[in-house]
Amino acid sequence: MYVKSIKIGDVELKNNILLAPMAGITDRPFRLICEKFEPGLVFTEMVSAKALCYGDEKTKKLLNTKGESGKIAVQIFGSDVESMINSGKLVSKTFPIVDINMGCPAPKVVKNGDGSKLLLNIDLIYDIVKNVVENVDVPVTVKLRKGWDLEHVVAVDAAQAIETAGAKMITIHGRTRSEFYSGKADLNIIKKVKESVSIPVIGNGDIIDEEAALRMFEQTGVDGIMIARGSLGNPWIFKKIKYFLETGEKLPAIGYNEKLKIMLEHIENEVQEKGEIAGIREMRKHIAWYIKGMKDATKIRIAVNKIDNKNELEELLKNYIQKEHTL
Repeated sequence: MYVKSIKIGDVELKNNILLAPMAGITDRPFRLICEKFEPGLVFTEMVSAKALCYGDEKTKKLLNTKGESGKIAVQIFGSDVESMINSGKLVSKTFPIVDINMGCPAPKVVKNGDGSKLLLNIDLIYDIVKNVVENVDVPVTVKLRKGWDLEHVVAVDAAQAIETAGAKMITIHGRTRSEFYSGKADLNIIKKVKESVSIPVIGNGDIIDEEAALRMFEQTGVDGIMIARGSLGNPWIFKKIKYFLETGEKLPAIGYNEKLKIMLEHIENEVQEKGEIAGIREMRKHIAWYIKGMKDATKIRIAVNKIDNKNELEELLKNYIQKEHTL
């Protein structure tokens, strides 16, 4: 009943369970892992519009999609209309959807007027979206938050401005910028946004398991859901939620052998993408998420954080899983 294909402009998604853009997380290696569990759409890490316009090489690497076969949206951020136009033109040549970040709460982002700081200026939100829409040939979408703080809960006004400006989808995270990721996501504001516009609305916030996904659909009426932190160390969440929503039953917990296989593949992806040392260091946080709650996880995490060698890391994980857990 809840799982369905949806259209974003002229782009059709095979399902409405999406992977959120997360800075420092949703790189190509992680997206490749998530792709195995069939999210309807994945996003790049957010990309600075100004850095793209300046031709920054590190920023360009964030746009690598080699080997990916699913639908991928690129997320750009900025508050300067001209750079948003130019970066939008650039990325729309290779991505089927351009998403604009208006929700990032990070201090280094908002201090420049970007991300969730835009929620304090609805006129600028409209101008950015309208100008990007008019200058690219693919659907433009926007991700935003409930508001800047409880005195500035502007999601409904922002959503209406975004729709009027020509965007084809809105994702709403049910927290203000001042809340960051604390407390609980406000499902009521998500419901209000859904009711205030006619374009697809995606609900985001606290979707960490099957029950939370069902609750988001039932209480808000959204067209789809977006999973962020719930996917960390848990990329199979997309498959689990889809199965639950379609059947009312839960898939069995993933086995340790399968988890090890995924971790090893993720390591391989990261090393290919970033080189051995950088790739292994990037994997440290992911491994901590993968083994969270397992026996001796703290001890293993400490050992992992001292390793820069791929073979050594793989042997450690193989021995850990095979010695301590039933395969």
